[in-house]
Amino acid sequence: MSALDFLAFSAPPMLIALLAALACALPGNFLLLRRQALLGDAISHVVLPGIVLGFLLTGGASTPAMMAGAALAALAAAALIELLQRSARLDPGVAMGATFTAMFALGVLALELSGAGAVHLDVEHALYGNLESLIWFDATDWSALITPATLATLPPELFRMAATLALLAALCWLFWRPLVILTFDEGFARSLGLPVRLLSAGIVAAATLAAVAAFAAVGSILTIAMLICPPAAARLCTHRLGPQVALSLVFAAASALIGYVLGGYGPLWLGLPASVSAAGMIATTSGLILATAALWHKR
Repeated sequence: MSALDFLAFSAPPMLIALLAALACALPGNFLLLRRQALLGDAISHVVLPGIVLGFLLTGGASTPAMMAGAALAALAAAALIELLQRSARLDPGVAMGATFTAMFALGVLALELSGAGAVHLDVEHALYGNLESLIWFDATDWSALITPATLATLPPELFRMAATLALLAALCWLFWRPLVILTFDEGFARSLGLPVRLLSAGIVAAATLAAVAAFAAVGSILTIAMLICPPAAARLCTHRLGPQVALSLVFAAASALIGYVLGGYGPLWLGLPASVSAAGMIATTSGLILATAALWHKR
C-alpha cells in the first residue's frame, strides 16, 4: 500500500477510532471509580427504542434521525438509572440492569408492533461499527490535506468524534475539582454545597454522549471496551486520579492505533487472504493491555 493509499483508506478510520477511544476513556475513569462501569453495556441495549423512534418519525432509515433517537433514549436511560439509585436506593448495578433490560424489551416490542421490523438492522454493524468503510474518497493527492473543500469531504464521523472529545475534555477541565471531590467522597461534596445530583447526572450524561457518538462508527463492542478497559488498566497502575486519567488516555490511544494496524494489516503480514474486524481487534488489544496491567499490579 502506498502512502497516498494509506491517507485515503486507513488514516481516516484510524483517526476516528483514536478519537472514539479517547472520548470514551475520559468519562470512563469516573464511571469506574463510582462503580458504574457497566453503563456502556446499558447504553448499547437502550439505543434500540431510540432507533425505532427515529425511523417512525422520519418514515425511513435516516442515520441522523436514528442517531438522534438513540441519543434521546440513552439520555432517558441515564436519567432513569440515576433516579432509581437516588429514590429507590438501588445498587448502581441493579439500577442499570433493570433499566437496560426494560428499555431493550420496549425497543423489541416497538420494533415488532410498529412495522419497523421491515427495516434491515445489521447486527454485525451494531456490534463492530463500520470503521473499514470510512474512506476519504477525495484524497487523490497530497494537496487534499491543505484544501478546505477536500477536507470537508472527510467522513462526518471524524468531525463528530473530534467535537465530542473536545467538549468532554473542556468539561473535565472546567469541573475537575468538583468531580474529584464527588468521586471520592460524595458526603464531603454535599457538605461543601456542591450540586451532587447534578454532577452525578453530568458524569452519566458525558459517558452517554461519548458512547452514542462512537456507536455508529465503532459499534457497541469497542464502545464498551473503551469505557472500561483503559481506565481499569490505569487504575491498576496508580492510586492518583490525575495520573490515572492520563494513563487511561495513553492506553486508549495505544489500543486504537495498535489494534487497527493488527486488524487491518496483521493477517496480511501472516500471509492470510483477508483482514479481521478493526473494532474487534482494538477491543481485544485493550483487553490485553488490561490483562498486562493486572499481572504487573499482582507482582
